[in-house]
Amino acid sequence: MSHDIVIVGAGSAGLGAARQAVAVGAKPLLITDGPIGGDCTWTGCVPSKTLIARSRAGVTFTDAIAEVHRTVAEIAAAESADVLRAEGIDVAEGRAELLGSGQVSIDGTTYAAPKLVIATGSKAAIPPIPGVADVGALTNETLFELTTMPSRLGIIGGGAIGSEMAMAFAGFGSTVHIFEGAERLLPNEEPAASAVLARAMEAANVAVTVGSFVDSVSKGPNGTIVSVDGADYTFDALLVAAGREPNTSSLGLESTEVVRDKRGHIEVDNKLQTAVDGISAAGDVTGLLPFTHAADEQARLAVSHALGKGTRWRYDASTTPWVTFTRPEVARVGVLERDAPSGAKVVEFPLSHVDRAITDGRTDGFVKLISAPKRFRRGLAGGQLVGATIVADRAGEMIHGPT
Repeated sequence: MSHDIVIVGAGSAGLGAARQAVAVGAKPLLITDGPIGGDCTWTGCVPSKTLIARSRAGVTFTDAIAEVHRTVAEIAAAESADVLRAEGIDVAEGRAELLGSGQVSIDGTTYAAPKLVIATGSKAAIPPIPGVADVGALTNETLFELTTMPSRLGIIGGGAIGSEMAMAFAGFGSTVHIFEGAERLLPNEEPAASAVLARAMEAANVAVTVGSFVDSVSKGPNGTIVSVDGADYTFDALLVAAGREPNTSSLGLESTEVVRDKRGHIEVDNKLQTAVDGISAAGDVTGLLPFTHAADEQARLAVSHALGKGTRWRYDASTTPWVTFTRPEVARVGVLERDAPSGAKVVEFPLSHVDRAITDGRTDGFVKLISAPKRFRRGLAGGQLVGATIVADRAGEMIHGPT
């Protein structure tokens, strides 16, 4: 059977690409060497947000993990190969290898299409810490396989995943300690947001060590030992949440002229097209924004441009909001204050001045808006919004308002 477009990877970007292809009247082939739904469904957004919600609801860890697996199964059922085939998407299971000239091989069978989208996602990055590979450390790919709650949980990495899981496990009763090499938690967000989160961690009894990198990890008689600045900490489980790296190995990119950056991400333009005519990429593998909704938007634009279906939209990461689901939540879109363009204005409004926050007793947070002069009207009418950060219990819902 002939296809108009081949999509490699069946995570958020791959699913979005395949469904967009059908929507514009094309015949797609979706290739996957793992569970359909990818990281978001199986080891990312769905299980983590389910665990966070159950932690806040006060259920036991055992009941929460059972609910995680039930929720994952329910969502995965809506993304199965049979469901996709019924939607008009051909699905092939196996490891894809690019052969060049629009050809892809799966276990010796060759498929060809005039257009190709690479949507192979990312995986947990394991930092080069001595001993970390020998202690059975958890990542997001294995965390939700736990059946008993670790009484003592160490976390390497104070970004979004590390911070979210720290609060969730603390809610279940674990003694949690985060180790972050940067000078603050969420180092890619506003410093004021990090400060609010640090106070929230303290209130949740989560210990935080920042500005120090882990020296080594080893097995001890009573658990896993994390050594930092001459001090040893012992844990029942260790979670590594130190970033992500793209899934591009064994893909055969060497047979093409697709360009990758120094971290291995596939470079694309604002149409999500690579340096090779006919090959596009979307999702985490591009390194643009590592979020499910961003992957879906990128994938749909990539397919529309690849198939020439008339879209004039270009992908602009600065217009995509995201949220870290701690408590309070940290939501952002666009630039930070430090990166604001010349002539920008910054307005910050503390939650201590908001009646709803006062009545809830949760006033530690703020709304920050950054506007830049418009080309002709300059600062009139407030200018153009180029960045916003909200730290509040419902920041994830609020961030859509300013955008």
